[in-house]
Amino acid sequence: MNAVQAPAVFLIAGPTASGKSALALALAERVGGEIVNADALQIYRDLRVLSARPSVQEEARAPHHLYGTVDGADGWSVGRWLRAAGPILAQIAARGRPAVVTGGTGLYFRALTRGLAEVPPTPKTQRLETQTQFEAMGEAAFREALAKVDPAAAARIAPGDRQRLTRAMEVWASSGRALSQWQADTRPTLAEGAWRAVALAPERAALYARCDERLASAVRDGALDEVGELMARGLDSALPIMKAVGVRELAAHLAGQISLREALALAQRETRRYAKRQCTWLRNQASDWPRLRSPGEIERFLQSV
Repeated sequence: MNAVQAPAVFLIAGPTASGKSALALALAERVGGEIVNADALQIYRDLRVLSARPSVQEEARAPHHLYGTVDGADGWSVGRWLRAAGPILAQIAARGRPAVVTGGTGLYFRALTRGLAEVPPTPKTQRLETQTQFEAMGEAAFREALAKVDPAAAARIAPGDRQRLTRAMEVWASSGRALSQWQADTRPTLAEGAWRAVALAPERAALYARCDERLASAVRDGALDEVGELMARGLDSALPIMKAVGVRELAAHLAGQISLREALALAQRETRRYAKRQCTWLRNQASDWPRLRSPGEIERFLQSV
């Protein structure tokens, strides 16, 4: 995919309930920009309330892209999102307008700024064969075998990371090419110097309180109806939308297994855990992105653009 040359691309990341959508809208209105969704769940039309998608009124204040455009039965990957987002960013650039990319899915930002290896799909039979090989050999011998075909991966993958070890081996076995070679060929969608990024990082206790309140509001505003309609479709439980935070807990309540109070408490706990994982990802993968920790810092950022 060719790199996008844009007048300006702003990236706004952060954990759930940190205020990303509000900042993106304020920024888009200030610079005349268009907003592009980088949240793996807000892309689906089925869970507007539970995923905290921007409201109809908010979407009317600035152009929004990739919000509620996909049916829940159609599971999207990082690659599919990137292939959709690239042309949209190019079109926004062609209109001479800035793009504001915002969301909580860190892998989307990584794909934009560092690239995504277009590795061919691995047959299920090969995955199972590789798993069996790992179990028979043990990690040390398996890593030694991997080093003969993909030394860079064998050296890079941390001890105990069975998933990445077997993934590297299965890619070589099925494609005849090392995973490290596939990854080396990647190019970022956004050209270096064409984007400016910030990450929202509110104080942890305040963030968790906002997570709890957001989920409580979602339940009051129709999340139960959304989940009920989703469950009635009988979709594959492996689909991304079925793994959305809150779906399992609210579905258990609708099935009569737990009370609404219990469902809400469990879903709030999972939301806080999800926010913590997002914070950890940002700390490890985007440590150089400036942090906005307070309303004052957010306002200063807006004044700086």
